[in-house]
Amino acid sequence: MSRTFSVAYGAVCYAIFFGTFLYLVGFLGNFGVPKSIDSGVPGPLAVALLVDGALLALFGIQHSGMARQGFKAWWTRIVPQPIERSTYVLVSSLVLILLYWAWRPIPEAVVRVEGSVARTLLTGLYLGGYGIVLLSTFLIDHFDLFGLRQVALHFQGRRYEEKRFATPWLYRLVRHPLYVGWLIAFWLTPDLTVGRVLFAAGMTAYILGAIPLEERDLAGTLGEPYLRWRERTPRFVPRFGPQPSRAGEREPQAG
Repeated sequence: MSRTFSVAYGAVCYAIFFGTFLYLVGFLGNFGVPKSIDSGVPGPLAVALLVDGALLALFGIQHSGMARQGFKAWWTRIVPQPIERSTYVLVSSLVLILLYWAWRPIPEAVVRVEGSVARTLLTGLYLGGYGIVLLSTFLIDHFDLFGLRQVALHFQGRRYEEKRFATPWLYRLVRHPLYVGWLIAFWLTPDLTVGRVLFAAGMTAYILGAIPLEERDLAGTLGEPYLRWRERTPRFVPRFGPQPSRAGEREPQAG
């Protein structure tokens, strides 16, 4: 495989991911995009539930299934190792694009917050969730997580090695700050509709189902240091107060 092709491929996959990520902000927030979660003419409720549920299930199966070590071992017999992560990012982005396109709106209000201050606060928290997501990816190496480091090393003729285990900042408070950011973005909104509840509930179910699989893979890869860190660090809600020493321990990469 050409080194130039691999780095170009990785860059294109990353650009598609980032565009998809930005679209998600507008899609769930109902602003700045041609089609959002609540826009469009509502159809039969049963059809909407069936279609939207299938789209969420497709995302969960793809996103978690392709991240498993067993799948990667098989997949890299077909897809060259340097672009395996970029391909995962690309397929995940395409599944999300399909979800945006095919989503059936269910715009009936569950909760609608009145008052400009409260709405502004909730919108700020919603956007802050995405900030936590991005910050969390940079703490564990954003470019490795989205495949750019792999293709860059291949372009340089250097061998890829997994990042070392470390516990930077947010990862000293909770095991899954990235998921915390997603949960904030999924649930906090001044206009909570049935469609938004369905999306948030489906993605929350995916997160709760994916975490045990992800932690099992990380425990097998990283061993005792990871197990000690996992034992004392809560999943989502920080424990404040004196904590055991973390000297010499390292942090995993998610997914």
